[in-house]
Amino acid sequence: MPAMKNRELDLSEFPAGTVTEFTTLVCLACIFDIFTKQLGLAPRTAFSEIKRHTPAIEELTTRSAKRPYFDSDEKHPHCPFCGSAKRWLARFDTYCIEGGKTTDGPRRALLKKMPQAGDQFLVLEKKSDSRAVFFEWLDTLRLNLDLNDERWLLDATRNYLARRDPKTNWEEVFSEIHSVRRSTRLPEGWERDGARLFLAPKIYGEAVLIQYLVSRSQAHGGMTLEGRLTLMDLIRRLRYSGYLDQVGITEHDPGEIFEKLIDHLASTSDWSRVSIGSGGDRQPVSTASGSDRVIDSKKATKKPAKKSTKSRKSKTTAPAQPDEVIVELVKLHYIIDRRDFLEKVKSVYASYAA
Repeated sequence: MPAMKNRELDLSEFPAGTVTEFTTLVCLACIFDIFTKQLGLAPRTAFSEIKRHTPAIEELTTRSAKRPYFDSDEKHPHCPFCGSAKRWLARFDTYCIEGGKTTDGPRRALLKKMPQAGDQFLVLEKKSDSRAVFFEWLDTLRLNLDLNDERWLLDATRNYLARRDPKTNWEEVFSEIHSVRRSTRLPEGWERDGARLFLAPKIYGEAVLIQYLVSRSQAHGGMTLEGRLTLMDLIRRLRYSGYLDQVGITEHDPGEIFEKLIDHLASTSDWSRVSIGSGGDRQPVSTASGSDRVIDSKKATKKPAKKSTKSRKSKTTAPAQPDEVIVELVKLHYIIDRRDFLEKVKSVYASYAA
């Protein structure tokens, strides 16, 4: 709703992919009718009860909202249950922030800036796991991509890289990029050569897997940078490229392989041990977990890769040690904006009281 644009929270300090936004409408006409007509409460009593209402997290974040909550992209929405117009509808904005080292500081700073009086904002916490968080992120990504636009493959790749390595400015890296390719020369990381972005085989395989998950259908498989692939095609390519061996997947049943791939993507890849470069050497970056995460890590060991004597327009430094894959429990922080709800409740109460 345009009237709320100037009241949106500033989330620019949070790394890409760590905050999910939800917008849900609630019909106050439906709620007031329940309290006044079905329960027989006086308008003033109903107003007091409704004003204290605290929605459950599931009511504000589910993809299929139930009465009196609903979703609408219309400029002038109407309640699908009773037909009430926009002035009877209130809006809840919910921000889900993944707990971790990269978000703890910005989250605390954001909470200090928000008004504390009148319960305008509600902060709730919920424990989850990396697999559930990954699927929520994947579903949100799917909804925000236009699969009819040819650039969605690049956008999906950029979003995944931003989640994997949140400290790199991927918007800048992808500016004027026209293609993403697999590099057989890079042991780790990425490099840009003009309008082409080259990814190490492991990262490229993960990007293709994300594209498959976003666009797959039961009948025709998923569209990827490698073309349209069925699950068997995808597994075959990942096996021949060495990706399955790299991540330690030795199963042969396609269903088991697919589950293992999901578990690996849902885990956190710690790039803190990996120096990557573009236009010169970069400092190590990290997506390591912070105080809000419980860590169960598995480390692989292998000899450091030798530096390549080849040169391109930009260099990539091989990592001294391999990635550390971390399987985690995650604490999710939900910030619920109740400002529009409180204002609309007063307005609707005035109509009932009159």
